[in-house]
Amino acid sequence: MQNQNFNYISTAIDARGVAQLVLNRPEVHNAFDDNMIQELIQALDLFATNPQVRVLLLRSSGKNFSAGADLGWMRSMADKNYAENLQDAGELARLMQKLDNFPAPTLAIVQGAAFGGAVGLVACCDIAIASDKASFCLSEVKIGLIPAVISPYVVRAIGERASRRYFLTAERFFAAEALHLGLLHQLVSEDELHGVSDAMVQTLLANSPAAVKAAKDLIFTVANQPTTQALIDETSRRIAQIRVSGEGQEGLSAFLQKRTPAWQQRQHAADTQDTDNKGQA
Repeated sequence: MQNQNFNYISTAIDARGVAQLVLNRPEVHNAFDDNMIQELIQALDLFATNPQVRVLLLRSSGKNFSAGADLGWMRSMADKNYAENLQDAGELARLMQKLDNFPAPTLAIVQGAAFGGAVGLVACCDIAIASDKASFCLSEVKIGLIPAVISPYVVRAIGERASRRYFLTAERFFAAEALHLGLLHQLVSEDELHGVSDAMVQTLLANSPAAVKAAKDLIFTVANQPTTQALIDETSRRIAQIRVSGEGQEGLSAFLQKRTPAWQQRQHAADTQDTDNKGQA
């Protein structure tokens, strides 16, 4: 899938099953409005239902990840009534939920500034790698607003204590602090950003596709839940089910026989095809 007549984003998927979702409004620092939100939702829906997709990369063009809400969009919201604002906010909430619940692993690659709602996008991704010069800001209270729609994801990522500071102060904080808070997983230099993110993709692709998706769903099931008998029974059911699945059987057999599992063999073939395609471009 490439571009799909999108105006505010670009999309692609390679032979390995690596999908790319790119914020593509560098002239306004990738600020988003209702049009970009709809395009992102549409792209996520297309990728989520594509069985070839094994990893989703979320990144942006230009020197900044995203400046947050577009000024023109904010002006239009100021002119809308409560019902219209509620509907508008609901679409942004739908975007965050779709990204957060995306079935395959998601990787945010962050350079430059990520402000406002862009912090929510980063928090919704499974893994976040950033340039050591990246910066972040939950700036909403500066203009009389609150980071409401993104709050479940940001508070989960950085914790209540840090949220009580940065939601209220709207201070700008930098990559090292974002790493310390848990919003990011890894910092690299700007020059290393592409190489390190591709290495992470290769790490994800080396694993069983079905197991990776099942493991992600498992996290949603067990996170913040009491260890009840019902939860114990559910986790027992899940491991038993995946042990007898096709990839579970293949993985166990490959491990015991000290050979490469089938999905890694397929991945090697896809890597070779992708390299060949790049060489012909």
